[in-house]
Amino acid sequence: MFPIVRLIKDLLIARKQPPLPLTGTHVSHHICWPWDLDMWLELNNGRAMTLYDLGRSMNAQRVGLIRVISKQRWGLTMAGSTVRFRRRIRGFEKFEMRSRAVCWDEKFIYLEQSMWKKNGECASHVLYRAAVTDKSGIVPPEQVLAQMNKAEVRSPAMPDWIAAWCQADATRPWPPMQDTLD
Repeated sequence: MFPIVRLIKDLLIARKQPPLPLTGTHVSHHICWPWDLDMWLELNNGRAMTLYDLGRSMNAQRVGLIRVISKQRWGLTMAGSTVRFRRRIRGFEKFEMRSRAVCWDEKFIYLEQSMWKKNGECASHVLYRAAVTDKSGIVPPEQVLAQMNKAEVRSPAMPDWIAAWCQADATRPWPPMQDTLD
């Protein structure tokens, strides 16, 4: 079940926070509740991805993207992701989430998010390829920036590790070959 109460709480908190620059980092604080746990009593990987949804939404609100998407009747979709889980987050453990846009190209916005334990260890890190969409398909980031009154802002250079991920992902067959699904 989607965490509606958390979404409302985070929206209210983010509304009171100052705006962020396009590549600014939104920091949020969370607790791993019993309903977030898997059978090993740690944060379920699916729930972690859902919590990352919340962090991206708050980041988008603080940079002004939500306002433009709503006004234009656009959508925001994920076009790919890669995640690393490295440390367990256990029940009732507090953690910090960091969410930011890293760069963009002619079609996609590349976002990174991470969860940090109180002892300073990174528990997980995810890279997303996101797209703003309308009824015709992908809305180019250049057009989105123009609607945000930020047409003059250029993307930071794409880090090598993101470029390498994009290149590797481009070699993946799509649609997947039927015989690999058996």
